[in-house]
Amino acid sequence: MKFVDVATVQVRAGDGGNGRMSFRQEKFVDRGGPDGGDGGKGGNIVFVASRNQNTLMDFRFHKELAAESGGDGGKTRKHGRNGQDLRVMVPVGTIVYEGEHELADLTADGQESIIANGGRGGFGNAHFKSSVRQAPKFAEPGGDGEVKDLRLELKLIADVGLVGLPNAGKSTFLSVVSNARPEIADYPFTTLTPNLGVADVSGAGSVLIADIPGLIEGAAEGKGLGDEFLRHVERTAVLLHLVDVTSDDVVRDYMTIENEVKAYSDALASRAKIIVLTKQDASLPELVDEAEKALRKVSPKDIQIFAISSQSHNGVKELLYATLELVKTERAKAEAIRRETEPDDGLPVIRLADDEGWTIEKTVDGFKVSGGKVDDFSGRTDFGNDESIARFRDVLRRIGVMHELSRQGAKAGNQIYTAYGSFEL
Repeated sequence: MKFVDVATVQVRAGDGGNGRMSFRQEKFVDRGGPDGGDGGKGGNIVFVASRNQNTLMDFRFHKELAAESGGDGGKTRKHGRNGQDLRVMVPVGTIVYEGEHELADLTADGQESIIANGGRGGFGNAHFKSSVRQAPKFAEPGGDGEVKDLRLELKLIADVGLVGLPNAGKSTFLSVVSNARPEIADYPFTTLTPNLGVADVSGAGSVLIADIPGLIEGAAEGKGLGDEFLRHVERTAVLLHLVDVTSDDVVRDYMTIENEVKAYSDALASRAKIIVLTKQDASLPELVDEAEKALRKVSPKDIQIFAISSQSHNGVKELLYATLELVKTERAKAEAIRRETEPDDGLPVIRLADDEGWTIEKTVDGFKVSGGKVDDFSGRTDFGNDESIARFRDVLRRIGVMHELSRQGAKAGNQIYTAYGSFEL
């Protein structure tokens, strides 16, 4: 299956069912009261993170997703059937955006998030019976389900990310220390997609390692392949920077990657790091020592440098132990920061009450009212029914809209426009 880590999709939650307008019609019962039932709620769109998914490929073929609408209300106060939620499986590590706004970041297997809410069911006329309205001849239409255009991004969840030039030995290292089986060959850009592998550190634990396509100079500006996949090491706690010890200039190779990572993200560039000199078995010991000394001059003072041979496994065990310890240290630091920055759930939070949120705009032949409760209740109004409009007027009067319309010069006969219909003042 092709690896796809970016996709777009439109989701449409189910519409709510309409309320029913009906009256009891029973033998020997004169003037039976209203008995119209409420409509059912529309189904939600729910995204679920699953470790059994590893690509967003399915969204290339399914560009639109829709949940089931709610059923209409029936006679004798029968409630319409609620629409079934549409549960959409996505890979662990998927981030859901609407425009630039992040709706969900699904980082754990089984984690769920409601991405689009189904419309509410409309009230039947039985709902509106009162001492002053004995026989309401209207019911509410169902509310619209939310429609959203989404962008999905997959960022792999791993403890360790491998970075380095093409052919630096990243895939070989991953295949030796884990259960991953990436394609390996003696030419650049063998790795075309990210690979994940679990490395067991005997007696100490395990680490999840992500290998991405090799970077080249200019990757941050779009050259080569790696710039498309750097997002997959953004979540890692530790980076292993692999440098081919047989290179003509290990310092140049090292600085090329460091500069490209920094150009992509300062946060990623500041991630805890270990430098790994690979292909130790293909070089003389004195040349390996020289390469290590050269790198120490241009790298942070406290950084660890290991020389390994993936083929002979020389130095690999020591590197894994050091990597595991650094991962544990960095995860503990991140958890401590999270605890310090998150508010204490036990403390009371005082919030100012929201204002009504509605606005009035003068038009050529009337006024447009929108926002807040106005939009909510206009969606509940049947603008072809005088009694339903009368109820809507009452709502506008209670929340202060009618007073503000009068203040702005609205007169009888003016047309009042809302998001869902219009009526004459």
